[in-house]
Amino acid sequence: MKYVDGFVVAVPADKKEAYLALAAKAAPLFKEFGATRVVECWTDDVPDGKLTDFRMAVKAEDNEEVVFSWIEYPSKEVRDAANAKMMADPRMKEMGESMPFDGKRMIYGGFAPILDE
Repeated sequence: MKYVDGFVVAVPADKKEAYLALAAKAAPLFKEFGATRVVECWTDDVPDGKLTDFRMAVKAEDNEEVVFSWIEYPSKEVRDAANAKMMADPRMKEMGESMPFDGKRMIYGGFAPILDE
């Protein structure tokens, strides 16, 4: 069964190109490690909520936009092996040192699909 890692992060609006460059550099590595698909989505229509919303979830500031992304794997086992490889890979460490956003406010998690049409 497929497995998905999901991410939500606040990125300064003026760092969109830097974020995209980093994502474009990381995507081939995720695929090298076993991912079948990498998707990055920039804020387009993200309404303010009354109790919670994407912006509140990542404590986005006025100058920041929300990025919603996911990485698909053929299985949780492949994802777990990929995560171990990523943590040991110096290329990933180097990218982690130059992220154009505050990684402490990133929300992430692994998900088992229950509907995929």
